[in-house]
Amino acid sequence: MWLELLTSGWTALTEYLSAHVLTCLVPAFFIAGAIAVFVSQQAVIKYFGPDASKPLAYGTASVSGAILAVCSCTILPLFAGIRRNGAGLGPAIAFLYSGPAINVLAIIYSAQLLGVDLGVARAVGAIVFSIVIGLIMALLFQSKERALQAENPQWAYGTGEEDRHPLKQVIPYFAAMVVFLVAASAIGLVAEFGTSESGHWALEFSGKPIPALVAAVFLGVVIVMVVKWYDGAEVARWMGETWDLFKKIVPILLAGVFVAGIVKVLLPEAVVQRWVGGNSVWNNLLASVFGALMYFSTLTEVPIVRALMDLGMGRGPALTLLLAGPSLSLPNMIVIGRVMGVQRTAVYVVLVVALSTAVGYTFGMVM
Repeated sequence: MWLELLTSGWTALTEYLSAHVLTCLVPAFFIAGAIAVFVSQQAVIKYFGPDASKPLAYGTASVSGAILAVCSCTILPLFAGIRRNGAGLGPAIAFLYSGPAINVLAIIYSAQLLGVDLGVARAVGAIVFSIVIGLIMALLFQSKERALQAENPQWAYGTGEEDRHPLKQVIPYFAAMVVFLVAASAIGLVAEFGTSESGHWALEFSGKPIPALVAAVFLGVVIVMVVKWYDGAEVARWMGETWDLFKKIVPILLAGVFVAGIVKVLLPEAVVQRWVGGNSVWNNLLASVFGALMYFSTLTEVPIVRALMDLGMGRGPALTLLLAGPSLSLPNMIVIGRVMGVQRTAVYVVLVVALSTAVGYTFGMVM
């Protein structure tokens, strides 16, 4: 039994390292480091700060993940980056939840494989969830956030330094990095879902995968921009911030992935299939807890839900799993506990599980 558990944990870890670290996580860390250095603190405070316009802050945070093909773990360095730069708890939580939940690839794939109703319900639910959960978190921890702001007065007023780089530099620079991240993520998807036999991701041009070509082109664009616009000291700070985030997050993240692999043996799919065939509150709660504990790399939750539905999983629990699974995982919980504290993390997890259960149950009753 112990050997089986260790083997499952090691398999999960090696699969994660081979399929996601180089193509997804590493680019995300470089973007997070760049946010800390090249995006002025005033800009983060203006759009995501505790005193920012709520419609602007929550509206931006709730849809910003639409272009990011990231999983619950890849979003972590980006979340840590904006949080470190002074983002309010509510908008940061909205970004943390919505990032993995509403990327365009996942929504389209869900609609194609599971039905338009589930695809639309997932998209709308993820956006609404991110705003509701962010607002609740901001309200519950209002006094503690004020104390935290008092300890970091620059979060309220910024560093006082003038922006060294205009928006006409910052926007295309980060746009190029995001395109590179999305393309690199697509390379991981090609590796994970197969080549031309699957027909989903093996887009080719002159015999070469399009995602690889796009990633190479935009990596070159990013390098040109860095050389042209930023000096050596700024690049050194960028690398330093990237490394600082990397060493704080990755060891815990990898340990979490290993533990998630062990949990997969202790909680096999056969057990889940047996208990999520109906649409009771218990069925949906179990689907939500299962989704919250397990790690789903980008898009893998969709074929898993399809397989469970083929075996009798109800449409309510299916939506519940789609709402809870992509944005939470055991590795994700461990890392965000370190970023924003155990108490905030526990409340966030409970909110995601409870709301996913309620919405999934309601959807199952209606559909």
